[in-house]
Order: sequence, then C-alpha cells, then structure tokens
Amino acid sequence: MNPAIQGLLTIAIGVGGCLSYFYFSNQILDKVVFPAKGPNAGKNINRANLVRPWLFLLPALLALGLYLAYPVVETIRLSLTERETLSDGTTVYNFVGFANYAQMSADPKFWEALVNNMFWLIIVPAMSTAFGLLAAQLTDRIRWGNIAKSLIFMPMAISFVGAAVIWKLVYDARPPGTEQIGVLNAVYVWFTGNDPQQWLTTPFWNSFLLMIVLIWIQTGFAMVILSAALRGIPEETIEAAIVDGANPFQIFFKIKMPQIAGTIVVVWTTITLVVLKVFDIVFAMTNGQWGTQVLANYMFNQLFVARDWGVGSASAMVIMLLVTPILYWNVRNARKEMR
Repeated sequence: MNPAIQGLLTIAIGVGGCLSYFYFSNQILDKVVFPAKGPNAGKNINRANLVRPWLFLLPALLALGLYLAYPVVETIRLSLTERETLSDGTTVYNFVGFANYAQMSADPKFWEALVNNMFWLIIVPAMSTAFGLLAAQLTDRIRWGNIAKSLIFMPMAISFVGAAVIWKLVYDARPPGTEQIGVLNAVYVWFTGNDPQQWLTTPFWNSFLLMIVLIWIQTGFAMVILSAALRGIPEETIEAAIVDGANPFQIFFKIKMPQIAGTIVVVWTTITLVVLKVFDIVFAMTNGQWGTQVLANYMFNQLFVARDWGVGSASAMVIMLLVTPILYWNVRNARKEMR
C-alpha cells in the first residue's frame, strides 16, 4: 500500500475511533447506566455529569499509563536485573540488586557525562534566557521587530539533528591549503594565517561549541515567552519611572525585571529540562567522543551499542531523578499561578 494512503487511513481510523468512542460511551452512559427518566431521573443526571469528565479523560489516562507509568516501572525493574541469553536462545533477567548502579558508578565515562551535563546546565539555560530576554527587549523597540523575532525564532522549527548538521558544517575543517567551507575555520584561517582546526575534536572547548547549537535553538523560545511577559507589564509603572527620571537601564533592571521574574524562572527551568535530556546534538556531531559525553548519549550507548540493559536502565533512572524535581517545581508553580 502507498505510504501516503496508509497514513491517511491511519488518521481516518484514529479520528473515527475517537468520535465513535465519545459518541457511544455517552449514549451508554445516558441511556443505559444512568437513564434520565423514571423517579431517579434527577439523581441519574447528576451522576452522569460526575462520571462524564472521567469518561473523556479515560483514553488520556490509559495512554499515560501505557506510555509513561509502565516504562518507568519497567526501567526500574531492568536497572535491578542483568539480562542473560541462555544456550537455547531464551532470555532471562536475573536480579542483581544495585550491581548495575555500582558498575555505572565505576565507569569514568559516566562521570564524564555527569560533569558535562553540569556544565550544560550552568551555561545553556543562562545564556538562552539572557539572549532571549535581550532579543525580546530590543525587538520591541524597533520597527522591523516582528521580522527580527521571526528570524530568531526560526531555529525552533528545526529538529535537533537538523541543527546539528548545520553547525557541523559551520565547524567543518578541510586540509590546509584548500578552501574552507566551514565558516569558523574560514574566519580563523583568514585572520590568523594558521592551519584550520578540528574544533569538534578539541577537548573541553568542543563541549562549548556543542552548547552553542542548543543556545541557538532555545533563544527563540525564551524570546517569545519573555516578549509576551514584557508586553504584559502595565504602562503606568514605566511612565511613572520615566517621570521620576529613571534612565532606560534602571527601567529595565529595576522596573521590568522584577515584574517578569516569575516568567524568567519558568523559562530557565523549562530549558533546564531540555538540557538534561539533550541527546540528538551530541549524537549527531561527536557521538560523545573527545570528552563530550552526556547522560542521554551515555544511556543510548549502553542500551544499543554495548547492549547492557541493566547499566543503560540505571543511567535512565539517573536522568529521571534529575528531571523529576524540576518538573515537579514547574507544575507546582503553574498551579499556583492558576489560582
């Protein structure tokens, strides 16, 4: 079957299934389970109205259970077992307790990944938020600000792998004496006259070059959210500051920043979640070589290269433990703002 037709059929079946579920479940609820007739009609209507929201939420809850809760439980189980293939081809999982965690802790690559992730956590959210805030402030003050915002936001539409390919070309190095197609080496050779550098194989600095890719992507996200927050500041406060003789820097840092501090923190923590799970950029550009390993790429290598499901699952649990507190704080903060 043609893939396009197959895709359309899948969409039609999915949408049709959803419509059928909601229609028939409502019919059963209203006409069979709690019919709106007889001496208990009023009570049945109230009961149906209490049940109906859960009826609509049921598919989402099942999907969450299948795609979120089950993988977490299964990952915990795998992290405490060792996968073994017997001579007859069957696979068994032997309980080994925390042996996988001990093995992971003894691996220098794990600690390299953890240290690199800490550097990513310190630099990427801070730089993305700072550049996004700067772009939001400046683009609101120029006539062609909307065009500038579109250009800055555009990298958000590119996949992480696509962005990695683009920046890999930027860092590309050709043999000395040949034309450099990599922008960075072309500029470097032009100004210094030295041989081109293999930037992605230079330890320590190559991690920062990878961070630039994610900063380039996330700056647009930060700009859009912070621009909306800046537009929401009451004009009266800014006008009062101007009347009192405040200069633009004082207005920005003492009037605007305190009023959007909550939004800045939300943007910061959201980008932090992205950083903790960063994988595509590192995998596509260096595959964790030359001192650029990160936790998600380490997990991938353990699971699908070394085929060590126990250590791979243990590293996945480390990522989940790092993500959970930030995710909880974001949800808690969002619920507070909704009240």
